[in-house]
Amino acid sequence: MLLHDLVDVSRAVAATRSRKEKVRLLADLLSAAPPEERSLVAHYLGGRLRQRRTGLGWRSLQTLPPPAPDASLEVGEVDAAFAAMALLAGPGSAGLRSAAVVDLFGRATAAEQDWLRAVTVGEVRQGALEAVVTEALALAADVPLTAVRRAAMLAGGATYVVDAAFAGTDALADVGLTVGRPILPMLASSAPDVAAALAKAGGGDGPVGVDAKLDGIRIQVHRAGDDVVIATRSLDDITHRLPEVVAIVRALPATHLVLDGEALSLAADGRPRPFQETASRTATDADDSPGGSVVTPYFFDVLHRDGTDLLDLPAHERWQVLEDLVPPEHRVQRWLGTDPTEAEAFTSAVLASGHEGVVVKSATAPYDAGRRGSAWVKVKPVHTLDLVVLAVEHGSGRRRGWLSNIHLGARDPSSPSGFVMLGKTFKGMTDEMLAWQTARFRDLEVSDDGWVVTVRPEQVVEIAFDGLQRSTRYPGGLALRFARVVRYRDDKSADEADTIETVRAHFVGGGP
Repeated sequence: MLLHDLVDVSRAVAATRSRKEKVRLLADLLSAAPPEERSLVAHYLGGRLRQRRTGLGWRSLQTLPPPAPDASLEVGEVDAAFAAMALLAGPGSAGLRSAAVVDLFGRATAAEQDWLRAVTVGEVRQGALEAVVTEALALAADVPLTAVRRAAMLAGGATYVVDAAFAGTDALADVGLTVGRPILPMLASSAPDVAAALAKAGGGDGPVGVDAKLDGIRIQVHRAGDDVVIATRSLDDITHRLPEVVAIVRALPATHLVLDGEALSLAADGRPRPFQETASRTATDADDSPGGSVVTPYFFDVLHRDGTDLLDLPAHERWQVLEDLVPPEHRVQRWLGTDPTEAEAFTSAVLASGHEGVVVKSATAPYDAGRRGSAWVKVKPVHTLDLVVLAVEHGSGRRRGWLSNIHLGARDPSSPSGFVMLGKTFKGMTDEMLAWQTARFRDLEVSDDGWVVTVRPEQVVEIAFDGLQRSTRYPGGLALRFARVVRYRDDKSADEADTIETVRAHFVGGGP
């Protein structure tokens, strides 16, 4: 398949606000792709390369050769070129990589060069994320969407089950949990308070578990004999960075298992350290960690034990397996019951321990990998949103010389850019944070008019706010009141930021 055909579809998808039309356009191209290229085309339609790292960044693609006058590049050739670049290492690799860029981009038309640059740095903004690609795959293959969703969740994404989808429903059903292959984690929706979360997760009268919400990083741990794999929320392998977690899991009374949990750094008194310390520790090897900092794992779910998949069991049955398997010092604190007063008391105790909130969970729900529904509902005492920095302003006064006031955006698939602005803030920024973000946003810089630096929308930031108000200034119709920075979230990608619909739910639903 010509890359030109794929780029045309990507541009058409970006130009329409209709989700149904996006799905149709993607499905038509998947149907037209040769069978041996469907998986690759699905990756590209989702806006990403098959290679996790190519050694290329925004700056290395600033100067490109003149575009080709006619389209000739095949998608298979593009994939082979990036695969070859990903293997380059050692002395002379930078020069070889630059030559490979000239060769690849020199064969691309102007439109293809724009798309290749965007996909290389993760900036394809077409409003077609994983869920849309999943729907398109189901339509193209003429198989039930529920079957594609489940297979995709267990395989780590829709692009990994393309061939199975076109083989039919039975092939999708054969896609199961494989110990050693991380799956998409189950996610939580949110509620303004414990009472609302109980009603949402328990259906008003059903039993619920209330888990302490730890301010760490999400980990999924797979063990097969002595082989242990630790994956992050985004399915990145960080096993080599957490030898202390590997040792703890190897000591558990099972030979094959899959656990879901959190890892965080603790102070000497057992209270959690700031999230930035955990994030810094888990971003480096243990031997390079300043002061020998360690992280402690806390598990809240088990998905497999010794040959038996547990995902479809009711949560309370999985929790019993977890209790039999993991000692209390490595389990997340949990209260189980129906009494709202007791749930509130447990929540208060969790907050007093220094944790950030609770997650209310249905005791009867299966593990719905990759989904954010009503079975898990998070409650935080401080209302926060995970937003994306769209631009940043030059500082003035004592902040002169730094990049200061950040422009905040929520995800909006109906917007051509994929985001909608909700306001600005410089509140909550320390001098250390200002220095860090000045360097970070210069790396993400797209343009600088002397006052506002427009950046690639990649950096997620957690924002606390006191309220929302209607606004005619911003396209989303809402603006944040008294927004302030809590922390930058390097553990989340831009496509995991909160949507404008989530923001509107806060406003309409009686939230802040």
